[in-house]
Amino acid sequence: MILLSTGNQTIKIDAGELIGYTVDGHEYIHQKGSPGWRNSDTEMFPIIGPTEMADFKVKTPRGTAIQDQHGLLRELEYELVQHSDHHAVFQKKYLANTPVKNSKFPDKSSVNELFWPYSFTFVKQFELQENGLKITFKVSGETGMPFMLGYHPAFKLHTRKPIIEIDERNIDLAQVLEVGGRALQVENCETLILKDAMRLKIKTQGFGNFMLWTEVPTMICIEPITFYPYAVEQHNLNKGFMVLNEKEVNFVVRIMPF
Repeated sequence: MILLSTGNQTIKIDAGELIGYTVDGHEYIHQKGSPGWRNSDTEMFPIIGPTEMADFKVKTPRGTAIQDQHGLLRELEYELVQHSDHHAVFQKKYLANTPVKNSKFPDKSSVNELFWPYSFTFVKQFELQENGLKITFKVSGETGMPFMLGYHPAFKLHTRKPIIEIDERNIDLAQVLEVGGRALQVENCETLILKDAMRLKIKTQGFGNFMLWTEVPTMICIEPITFYPYAVEQHNLNKGFMVLNEKEVNFVVRIMPF
């Protein structure tokens, strides 16, 4: 467990997972063990979305990869690279075509092992700033590697009627619940506001879209994504890929109470 703090803000990190963010004693993060989801945050990489209907196969320029829902990154363990009182850096490395055990097998999946035909390094960096929490994701790897990226944090809800404000548009919790497991698509959006007992601005860089998901009234996942996976059939997930043409590409999520 790592604690970072500055001023009236404190975050808790467990093996790279953000499990708490409090400001003046107000908890913004869904607590593990509470109804709704077994995690507090995770990353979706190198694909977003389910693959079961495509027999867990994803097309790449180097042939077919075997991926379960939201990719194999979540099956790898973070290594702590460095940390201070208000800063922490975690890293995952993957060697191309290395088999990775699928934790969903056999109860929730029929595929035992996953693999990706490209090597990559994935860095997750937390930094507490005066105006909130900045999380930076750094993707580096082989030139030409296709990928999607999604960040999947869950926020604790304290009221019965929270609102997601996007420009002049409001989305209420009932709309998110109605969509169910597919998650509600929010296109071409980099900033939104969660209006609950306290207000929270979520501002992103590099993702371009969000999706909203929950199945209970006590939490909501507000997920920055590079691609909405239900826009295509599962066997065409490759249509949503970005391509790594630089040595490193950065994505930023800022979580700012106000």
